Amino acid sequence: MSDPFNPESDGAKMSFASDMSYGDYLGMDAILSAQRPQSDAHDEMLFVIQHQTSELWMRLILHELSAARRLMLAGRTAEVFKMLTRVARIFEQLNNAWDVLRTMTPSDYTTFRKALGASSGFQSHQYRLIEFMLGNRNTAMMRVHDHRADLIHMLEDELTQPSLYHIALRALERELDLRFDASTYQMRAPHMSDDAVIEAWARIYRAPSEHWTLYELAEKLVDLEDYFRRWRFNHVTTVERVIGFKRGTGGTSGVKYLRRMLEVELFPELWHVRGVL
Repeated sequence: MSDPFNPESDGAKMSFASDMSYGDYLGMDAILSAQRPQSDAHDEMLFVIQHQTSELWMRLILHELSAARRLMLAGRTAEVFKMLTRVARIFEQLNNAWDVLRTMTPSDYTTFRKALGASSGFQSHQYRLIEFMLGNRNTAMMRVHDHRADLIHMLEDELTQPSLYHIALRALERELDLRFDASTYQMRAPHMSDDAVIEAWARIYRAPSEHWTLYELAEKLVDLEDYFRRWRFNHVTTVERVIGFKRGTGGTSGVKYLRRMLEVELFPELWHVRGVL
């Protein structure tokens, strides 16, 4: 039997008494001490980690969308394509995570559900901020954060800025030398489909080679929402599989509430334009 390999003989640094290590760089002590199940149930750890990792991915989504918005405002639209693709793939990652959570049976969940109290995923301020940034600005959902002035301030600040879709529509106006009605740019309400916007996107889709940057931006946004919809759909089916049609821990109607959320369209004209081409 050969001697065990010693990484130090290959030049690997082995002492980190005075240097930053992998764990130091990633803040592993804080991350790995953040799991604090409220019961002794085996599957609660799965539930906690599933939601914590989802929040970390959402933090990256916000990082990417913030950068994309800055670039689009500066007229550097083509540079955001990689960021929008990354956001779509993050939603794919989040979507795949439901497969892990679905290994938890209804019986498993009942062993710790009471420990959740009134906490629920729909209370995620990061999820709300993502929706606001993309254009679904349902301000009624802010009330759930009233107990945190800092979160309300964060969301209110977002409502003073154009959504990513608003900026895309401004770029569409410039490209085609037209102006949409001012009501198209509601800052404190969900974006609603507008026939004039549908027709403008139709002009882009009918001549993609003439408007390639806007054409590709449109498809990147559709791709992002496609993965976002899949994530929400799998959320619904996972919840129905685990709790059926019971009310959610946060007081919502559970599956019925989540099914209504499936009807929300972030970029409605980009979906409706398919029917007029």
